[in-house]
Amino acid sequence: MGANLVLHGRMQQLGFTQEELANRLNGALLEITGRPGEISARTVRNLLNGSSRRPIGRTCAALERVFGCPVADLGLSAPSSMHRPREVPVRRRDFIASTTGAAAAAVPAPIGKQRRSVGMTDVSRAAARVNLLVETDDRRGGHTSLATAALEGRAEVLGLQQRNAGERVRRALYALAAEYTTIAAWSCIDLHDLDAAQRYLHESATFAGLSQDAATGMRVWINMAMLAYQRQNWPEQLAAAQAASASPAARRDPLFGSMGRARLALAHSSLGDPRAAKRALGAAEDILQRAVEADRPRWTAFYGPAELSHLAAVVLNRNGESAGAEAMAHRALARIPTDFRRNRALATCQLATAQLRQGDPDQATRTASSVFTIMDGAPLPGRMRTLIGDFHRDLLRLAPSTTYARDWADRMRAEWSRA
Repeated sequence: MGANLVLHGRMQQLGFTQEELANRLNGALLEITGRPGEISARTVRNLLNGSSRRPIGRTCAALERVFGCPVADLGLSAPSSMHRPREVPVRRRDFIASTTGAAAAAVPAPIGKQRRSVGMTDVSRAAARVNLLVETDDRRGGHTSLATAALEGRAEVLGLQQRNAGERVRRALYALAAEYTTIAAWSCIDLHDLDAAQRYLHESATFAGLSQDAATGMRVWINMAMLAYQRQNWPEQLAAAQAASASPAARRDPLFGSMGRARLALAHSSLGDPRAAKRALGAAEDILQRAVEADRPRWTAFYGPAELSHLAAVVLNRNGESAGAEAMAHRALARIPTDFRRNRALATCQLATAQLRQGDPDQATRTASSVFTIMDGAPLPGRMRTLIGDFHRDLLRLAPSTTYARDWADRMRAEWSRA
């Protein structure tokens, strides 16, 4: 007899080890009969190597429950005398009926009605949709339809969690749920809908913990730091940045380590500690030099030397070092890819601010006007509108009666009216 390649393939698809499948089969028998099964990893091994092609009825029933298909579809044969296991005892039925709706829904569906199992192919499809949303964010920034699409994606992957899946698949699905929820939260941060962002980030943190995925957890901390900044909660911003810097992802991967230090720099500048901010920026640059090309989530594509220069411009503008901020903004714009329109526009805002604070309002106004060109007619995200609004007030305070200031005001009114 040859190996059962059909069963082996189904186990690989679901991410089952021999021990895990044995445990799930025993759990299925508990649900079917009310008594735990005694299937061992050796039983599974015999099914895989072909020495057992016609398992006993109880094992067949458990296999059908776990995989959601007849045993014939698993390369096996049911015994001709096989009878369906007896109905769940009345006492057990009464107990299930008395539980909450969520708990009752977690009980596997009867054989024949159970939905198909979930594998890494399903995970890959859901991950591809996450990447599309990230690319949309790179171009336009956060917006309502992006948040809605992210929440729809989250609902889909949480629905997949209700089907049979191995531990690896389940963790990947929770990571995707965290990704989708974080995209929704990030969109709300960009839109300046901070209460919704806070709610989604708390949910995302739960999913990230269930996934046990280091990169996903890192993203949640980064977003928490950004949300705290938007709320002007400086101690919480620092705490979130410290958590990101100390996270497993930051310890294992220099790119994440640099990302965490950059957030520390922003937090220290918010707290009015320019020396600590500069030290963190220096550490972020040193660590980033040790980063190598690796297979990382799509959302990390924004971060590198260009984005670090942009964040340095933000820090230096906050520190009152406008000349340094201008140099860093120029450096960032020379490297940020054109596809990252939102990030290019944000760096341009920092450049305009630095030029204005150095007493060159004419040049600063031309720079600020290019933000609208970069966004190519797309509505400005909330965070960008805040930066542009700050620039507008400072410009009218410094040069209220100039021709370029009046032209700027007309342009801004037209752009501001976009939905």
